[in-house]
Amino acid sequence: MTETERLLAIEEIKSVKAKYLRGVDTGDSDLVRGILAEDCVLDYNGCWVDPASGHDFMPAMNVVVHGNGSWSSALSKMGIVTVHHCHNVELEFASDSSASAIWSMTDRFFMPAGSEYSRLTGFGYYHETYLKIDGAWKIKTTRVARLRCEGA
Repeated sequence: MTETERLLAIEEIKSVKAKYLRGVDTGDSDLVRGILAEDCVLDYNGCWVDPASGHDFMPAMNVVVHGNGSWSSALSKMGIVTVHHCHNVELEFASDSSASAIWSMTDRFFMPAGSEYSRLTGFGYYHETYLKIDGAWKIKTTRVARLRCEGA
């Protein structure tokens, strides 16, 4: 991979992540499915567990999604509005067609009336792998590691 190809791949992967976040926040399941590898594994187990207290703010999120066809915009269907921000990325290429990334992130969940919390705010990191499939970068795996979760 030349330096120019590497820089282009970095920008393409950043775009994939931006589309993922937008798709999640807007409830666009087709957009999210389109940037996931067919055989992706998205591990959300413990993704809303605060490491300091051990409290799980959203036990319903403890799921593992296998395959892009299994993705659904369940949160938006439940009346939960999400806002995700990824700030920085540490990106490493294993080959011309595979990469791993760690993204610093903050997300906010605005909960429907009657929920235990009106909003949740989380801080942490996405740990992901990417594959270039048929000329396009796709998310192969993801896992969320939290530093802090807050409920109000």
